[in-house]
Amino acid sequence: MLVDSPPEAAAAPVVPRRRQATRSAGLLAALGILAVITVLGIAVGSKQIPVADVWHGVMHYSGTDTDVIVRDVRLPRTLLGLLAGAALGLAGAVMQALTRNPLADPGVLGINAGASAAVVTGITFFGVTSLTSYVWFAFIGAAVVSAAVYLLGGTRNATPVRLALAGTALTAALTGYLNAVNLMNTASLDKMRFWTVGSLASATAPTVERIAPFIAAGTLLALLLARPLNAVALGDDQARALGARLTRTRVLAMVAVTLLCGAATAACGPIVYVGLMVPHAVRALTGPDLRWILPYSAVLSPVLLLGADILGRIAARPGELQVGIVTAVIGGPVFIHLVRRRKMAQL
Repeated sequence: MLVDSPPEAAAAPVVPRRRQATRSAGLLAALGILAVITVLGIAVGSKQIPVADVWHGVMHYSGTDTDVIVRDVRLPRTLLGLLAGAALGLAGAVMQALTRNPLADPGVLGINAGASAAVVTGITFFGVTSLTSYVWFAFIGAAVVSAAVYLLGGTRNATPVRLALAGTALTAALTGYLNAVNLMNTASLDKMRFWTVGSLASATAPTVERIAPFIAAGTLLALLLARPLNAVALGDDQARALGARLTRTRVLAMVAVTLLCGAATAACGPIVYVGLMVPHAVRALTGPDLRWILPYSAVLSPVLLLGADILGRIAARPGELQVGIVTAVIGGPVFIHLVRRRKMAQL
């Protein structure tokens, strides 16, 4: 087995069949919403495209101007939104379980800072200019920082607090490095400005192809970790009593977060609030069982990301607001509302 599987009855409480049916129906409804928002992501923009033309451009490409917009511009952008949204939502849910903090996000481990530092290094010292090249630098940076966080947090006695502190320290150091490089090299600052806002606008088919395997592997690993993370969320002592191997689970969880968040950040830049807000909101709907939180987060996070992208195109037409700006504007007030609720969702 890749991951440990504590006794299901202990790691995740048995719920009535009616509640299971309600959760299943809710997940199907979420998938339906995602399908609608995916079509809108291709149809809506500076030029409105009828749904029939969207279907023609995707399934019966003939080289017309509309087909080129659908197949070569908006389809890769929408696919990137689907992949990045699912990755950020899953990464956030895993991080919240790993740290036993419902307000945690992948940035706690410094993964965004590691990806950003690697991209700046590639631009400044290696002359990297294409988004597809950013993917490899950002992914390596995220992986190196994740390994460093785990080593600094203590390999055998790593705890959520140690990991969070190590991530915070590395984020501070890498942020200083980023500022120093950008101040000394204005060319890299100009190239980084668009990427650091967080955007889907530069999506291409090669970019989607490059990040898809990483996100697929991270998604599979995250889903396999649902039961062990259910035990970890109960606390170290109870997790050990249930038979969970904490070190192994934490290492695999960090690998999953690195794959998911590293790939998404590489392709889109650091997009905030998606991995923080969506899993927290999902927990209020499904309860603390990660076997439901993870699938819901993987479906609803792309809904939020693509919805924000569509809103950015409409709000600033004929230009557009970058999706990272829109998610910050939407996510801030909504997240404050969630935090201030009397019955805040707990792990």
